Amino acid sequence: MTVTPDPWWPQAVLAGILVVDAAMSIRPPAFIRACLNGVKFPEDWWWTLIVIKLLAAAGLITGIYVAGIGVAANTGVICYFLAASVAHIRARFLTSEFWINCLGLLVLSTCALVVSYGPGL
Repeated sequence: MTVTPDPWWPQAVLAGILVVDAAMSIRPPAFIRACLNGVKFPEDWWWTLIVIKLLAAAGLITGIYVAGIGVAANTGVICYFLAASVAHIRARFLTSEFWINCLGLLVLSTCALVVSYGPGL
């Protein structure tokens, strides 16, 4: 069984959103700063989130062409946003940043997985 996305475009959309998110995180606007500070994520480590998002986007794009890579990358993105959700809940930082950004991207990444890979999984 080969696991390639059909349709492929949800993976490309998710990758694009992650690239934009990573680019915004280089000089984080107020809502990203509030989010990271709200969960008490050390500022010295903010750069790691940029790397993670760019690697995830690369995995999603690669997975359009290479069987198995995309489903693994998409699952990793879901795990990333699950971990972010847990961090928000543990810190009791449940503002609009949590509901819109964190949970919104968790839902989007889950939908991308189901739409692109659902029948093959």
